[in-house]
Amino acid sequence: MIIKATQKNTRQTPRKVRLVANTIKDLPLEQAIKQLAVIERRATLVVLKTLKQAIANAMNNHNYAFEDLSLKNILVEEGPRYKRFRAVSRGRAHGLIKRTCHVTVELEAGNSKQSAVSSKQEDTKPVTVKLEDKKKVEKLNSSKVEKKETKKQSSKSTAKKTVKKSTKKVTKKIDK
Repeated sequence: MIIKATQKNTRQTPRKVRLVANTIKDLPLEQAIKQLAVIERRATLVVLKTLKQAIANAMNNHNYAFEDLSLKNILVEEGPRYKRFRAVSRGRAHGLIKRTCHVTVELEAGNSKQSAVSSKQEDTKPVTVKLEDKKKVEKLNSSKVEKKETKKQSSKSTAKKTVKKSTKKVTKKIDK
């Protein structure tokens, strides 16, 4: 199955975004994400955001596991152009074209959809907790809190002891 995610009207030129998209087009999904993290270009943010969106669509809407997904295609198409002008000498104007692009990421899912669905169902099973178990959990939590408090108190007491020792040494030195 093919899962798509599209980001439209991105205010970057398609040529610059294509440069980044072509570098990760043939890589496995995990390596593509790592590669995008390393590339220092503004266009990587757009491609990474769209790629993560496609992964989230596959995992949440279609119940695929991350390991089952592979990058099929990345399309960078031209979007609408904003036409502006820049004032120049003698009251004239030069035209500026601000280009935009649409980024489409296509993921291909493997055949192990059944395993992803079953694992997701296992995670969402209702859990019945006995009253005895609740009491055990409360005891554990309270013991953790007590340990933290005793650690704080012990650290304060050691600080006081060192201060007392240092003042005794000073007084002894003065007496001698």
